[in-house]
Amino acid sequence: MLFRCNILALVGGGPAPQYPLTKVMIWDDHQSRCIGDLSFRSEVRAVRLRRDRIVVVLEQKIFVYNFVDLKLIHQIETVPNPKGLCVVSQAPGPMVLVCPGGQKGQVRVEHYGLKKTKFIMAHDSRIACFALTQDGRVLATASSKGTLVRVFNTVDGSLLQEVRRGADRAEIYSLAFSANTQWLAVSSDKGTVHVFSLKVNTGITGNDKPHDASDSNQGSPVGSPLSFIKGVLPKYFHSEWSVAQFRLHEGSQYVVAFGHQKNTIVILGMDGSFYRCEYDPANGGEMTQLECHNFLKLEEAF
Repeated sequence: MLFRCNILALVGGGPAPQYPLTKVMIWDDHQSRCIGDLSFRSEVRAVRLRRDRIVVVLEQKIFVYNFVDLKLIHQIETVPNPKGLCVVSQAPGPMVLVCPGGQKGQVRVEHYGLKKTKFIMAHDSRIACFALTQDGRVLATASSKGTLVRVFNTVDGSLLQEVRRGADRAEIYSLAFSANTQWLAVSSDKGTVHVFSLKVNTGITGNDKPHDASDSNQGSPVGSPLSFIKGVLPKYFHSEWSVAQFRLHEGSQYVVAFGHQKNTIVILGMDGSFYRCEYDPANGGEMTQLECHNFLKLEEAF
């Protein structure tokens, strides 16, 4: 189920689905009725909504429809995509769509305003998760290894920054940009939510020099006594690490987003848990828990 103002996209699921798994029902909550539907030959993996577009993701295809008349305007073929990975820009203006590309580790960026398709080789291994800024100009990606997150300019495909979640393999569940693109939040099956500081110029052009991980301030500064060994040390030692962290139950799946209040994070678990935390942008470290609820525990409702 996905919301767009008072419009919902409903897809069948669970042990006793009310709707077919191959159908998308467009429901107007204001009118309390279905105003349209889209049928397919295979199961729907995901749906993305904008004010002007409906994007339906299947195992190896993506369909883009005009919202007003449900007219098909674009089809995209992808590598097998069982998770239904796809994100679209939400800011007013032409849509930017990101999905898996035609090979392992590649992402495809469709700039509908520029009428341009860009392929980015983001990782050596399979893409596991990605996130897009509201305007569609900056993309964060994570692979199935889950150790590094890379941030790209979607227009020219240049690497803007690389941050490290950790050294051990992990499954990245969620990536989220702050509204001002100064922060990036990451959740994984390790039970820790990380917040990274970004040095991204959203006005960057193809002629600008991209920010590369090797240039990060985590390495030894030029002219320091240790600067001569920077090129010898493994990349691990001069990766950019998170500014703030919050510990959760390991193994559970959590989705993360930035809150409306400044320097706050909202975390929603698939077990019904809800957390709201605050991070210190200057000193970093462990976040402060502001709220904690579990909406699936009935006893808490009384």
